[in-house]
Amino acid sequence: MTSPSATASAPVRVLGSGVIGLSTALALRAAGHEVEVWAERPAARATSAVAGGLWWPYHIEPEERVGAWALETLAVYEEWAAEPARTGVRLVEGVHTETSFDTLGPWAGSVRGLRTATAAESPHSPGLFGRLPVIDMPHHLAWLEERLRAAAAPVVPRTAASLAEAAEGARAVVNCTGLGARSLVPDEAVHPVRGQLVLVENPGVTTWFTSTAGGGARSVYYIPQPYGLLLGGTAEEHDFRESPDPATAEAIIRDCAALRPEIAGARVLAHRVGLRPARAGGVRLAQERLPDGTPVVHNYGHGGAGVTVAWGCAREAARGVAEVAPTSGPGRRAGTVSRSGTCPTARNASASCST
Repeated sequence: MTSPSATASAPVRVLGSGVIGLSTALALRAAGHEVEVWAERPAARATSAVAGGLWWPYHIEPEERVGAWALETLAVYEEWAAEPARTGVRLVEGVHTETSFDTLGPWAGSVRGLRTATAAESPHSPGLFGRLPVIDMPHHLAWLEERLRAAAAPVVPRTAASLAEAAEGARAVVNCTGLGARSLVPDEAVHPVRGQLVLVENPGVTTWFTSTAGGGARSVYYIPQPYGLLLGGTAEEHDFRESPDPATAEAIIRDCAALRPEIAGARVLAHRVGLRPARAGGVRLAQERLPDGTPVVHNYGHGGAGVTVAWGCAREAARGVAEVAPTSGPGRRAGTVSRSGTCPTARNASASCST
């Protein structure tokens, strides 16, 4: 049963323009669905655009599901890293300190090249050394939007006041609204985890580094991006402040400079704050039906790891839509969907994902 206002050719409507929403829309399009994205704000202003962009399962639950989502997404980014200028994805070396294999799930043993760091590599033992994806998020989100346009999947600047409104004229709704799900669903389990970063001119740092030695809401990390060096950061639960705190910014620079002295003299380019969309109980990736019968697939609550699990969750959400609202057309021909979950013919702006 679907909404009385929906026709067999009606689109699957995806709510949200962050990395979860855009990836899910592309996964649905690759599976043969007509897709429309409703975006409260442009992707360039989504929380995802502020993310540090390092692939790693951080501040996300449930642990028993995250590993599979993360590894599936890692395979996509490893493929895309072959063309960083186009995709915004690079493989970069770095170290996670205060981390070891026995503190992580089984997924860690499947990450190619991840190993115990040497004493010289990790100032706080133990540590793990790896060559992992680092995603230039503003560039990457713009590329995902470009792929949607090439696939004839429009991104509409519109906000849904309710799931019922989003369902009007849609075969199904996929809710990827992140923190917005707190009021839209509503789901009070969704809450922000505030992250503050400082962007400085890169004084020549080519590797990433993370440390949780400070404990609590503070951590220390730096991540090289094409547009500068990102310094962090914080993880402040239930904190809705979106303005940078000057004292926190000073502490971030000081802590990073203690590890790399050249950072102390780097020119500050910008201050950033992002509200990670966490959820008590973990990611909600599940189906329900509205009173009018329209199926809804929820895909939100990814905390600080939306970019890390984007494609694993996108594909699972697409499978959920296939169960409750299968495509009415002939579907996509065998062999037309790449391992990355998108149509390989859409490798540039002029290509299309249509068969």
